Amino acid sequence: MASLGLETVVGEHVLDRHGYLAGTDEDRAADLIRAFEDPSVAGIVTIRGGWGCARALPHLHWPTIRANPKVVMGYSDVTSLLLALHARTGLVGFHGPNALSTLNDFTVEAVRPLLFGDTPPIELSPDSDEGGISILRPGRARGRLIGGNLTVLSAMAGTPYLPSFEGHILFLEDIREDVYRVDRMMTQLAQAGLLSGLTGFLMGSCRGCVPEEDGIGRFELVDVLRHHIEPLGIPAIMGAPFGHQTDKWTLPLGVMAELNTATGAIRLLEAPVV
Repeated sequence: MASLGLETVVGEHVLDRHGYLAGTDEDRAADLIRAFEDPSVAGIVTIRGGWGCARALPHLHWPTIRANPKVVMGYSDVTSLLLALHARTGLVGFHGPNALSTLNDFTVEAVRPLLFGDTPPIELSPDSDEGGISILRPGRARGRLIGGNLTVLSAMAGTPYLPSFEGHILFLEDIREDVYRVDRMMTQLAQAGLLSGLTGFLMGSCRGCVPEEDGIGRFELVDVLRHHIEPLGIPAIMGAPFGHQTDKWTLPLGVMAELNTATGAIRLLEAPVV
């Protein structure tokens, strides 16, 4: 954080324990609200993911958040907070590194122009040392970015904290989920009507998302993604550098962007921070 020219303060309840949670739902929500109310705080970076963020959502005071817009950044379990912030207040949330992420050159250079107000368009290049881009369906797509961790996002279906996906480019990531579970979650999104209005699709890191070892038949991850995405007729890629890996894009929820499957790049067409 210091290398980005930032000073850090730590929430009152960051080191709390409540069973397997990092404090009670009420206390974690109170820390967040205090950060929004504090005029000296310009942005909020979560410590880590795991589970429990969604439990705090009913305890947040949305008018306070709406009146004090700030950068909020994290990924994985923090997906629930980023989506809820956008759904309830229109705030842009940043699916990117948390405080335990490795802030290497790739990750820092991907996030720096977003946080410090570079003039759009800002292009995020997939030139990472981890993995590579595969095209599920070629083309160009334009729409507002929406998405996050697949497990967390699919569990939010039917709640008041999920924004509309209509006209959006959906991005998803996950870790250590058997392929059949990815299929189950994608099926849930499809049957909830969340995939039908998309303009584009990106699958990021899904490390450990492999078929069961003892299965009689098998689908690979790419087979499941093609099954759900190809009928939509939208440009789509997998292997984009975001999620549970060291080299990370930061993707701002709600910002207009353009996907080019030929290069695997995302161009942000408007400033996420104004």
